[in-house]
Amino acid sequence: MPHRVVVLALTGLLPFELGIPHRIFGRAKDAEGRPLYETVTCALEAGPVRTDADFSIDVAHGPGALATADTVVVPASYELGPVHEEGRLTGELAAALAHIRPGTRLVSICTGAYVLAAAGYLDGRPATTHWASADHFQRMFPAVDVDPDVLFIDDGDVLTSAGVAAGVDLCLHIVRRDHGAAVANDVARRTVVPPHRDGGQAQYIRRPVPEPELTTTAGARAWALAHLHEPLQLRDLAGQGAMSVRTFTRRFREEVGVSPGQWLTQQRVERARHLLESTGLSIDQVARRAGFGTAQSMRQHLQAALGVPPSVYRRTFRPGSPVGHR
Repeated sequence: MPHRVVVLALTGLLPFELGIPHRIFGRAKDAEGRPLYETVTCALEAGPVRTDADFSIDVAHGPGALATADTVVVPASYELGPVHEEGRLTGELAAALAHIRPGTRLVSICTGAYVLAAAGYLDGRPATTHWASADHFQRMFPAVDVDPDVLFIDDGDVLTSAGVAAGVDLCLHIVRRDHGAAVANDVARRTVVPPHRDGGQAQYIRRPVPEPELTTTAGARAWALAHLHEPLQLRDLAGQGAMSVRTFTRRFREEVGVSPGQWLTQQRVERARHLLESTGLSIDQVARRAGFGTAQSMRQHLQAALGVPPSVYRRTFRPGSPVGHR
């Protein structure tokens, strides 16, 4: 049976964020084209739910659908009332969340984290939300370890994301965690979004769209991806951008949100994941093609990024191997 994702639609919801889980999980399929997830929407009461736009949506399922979920997703809403203002659940919302079975994976997008925090799910855990709400969120829920700078946080069975488009990154991360990079990359291609933005990337990038008169680092990044198997140095990338190392490093962080070294490591980890999943290359060969040089170096980086060594990752996600639901 496909993994069942239930999305909780609350009054005042943002239509864009409500659609993210359906779009990302709905495009995830196995090698035979079978859906890997079943995504349904529920509300506190079946029927029309007002959005923050000039239209409402008609939700067929009531809160009982939460009892059937393997994963529950709570998108943002601009009308959380006591949840946002006092840090407490309404009786109706508390009754709805009581349907959730123990062990269900919980996910929030943007200020949906307020709902999880008010229910006590985030106490003692790291979490994030939209950077503009982070200070208020921390004051409202002092028991939560709030990180206002990251795109998303994966704390095992509870995952939280920053605002709006960061929900796409988090849902792709969940697909990647459940079924591997190949499935997640296919979903990203179909959705026409970048296949991977690391959770630790900054929410707010000072210059996401460079001013026309400024030289950008885009060309250097494209060149680096084509030469990822080589032992790249920072001066090599700066040279491709026709900048000094200092200027390139500053502009790279302004445009991408992480340092050149962090970005290179992320890209090499993704390349290694793809090769481990899709080829029969030895661990040493994968390490060289991904640019890590040695199997030991790749092992250390994959262990840090994924929590497992290359051999375990390959056994889990190699095409044809069974993949269980988490």
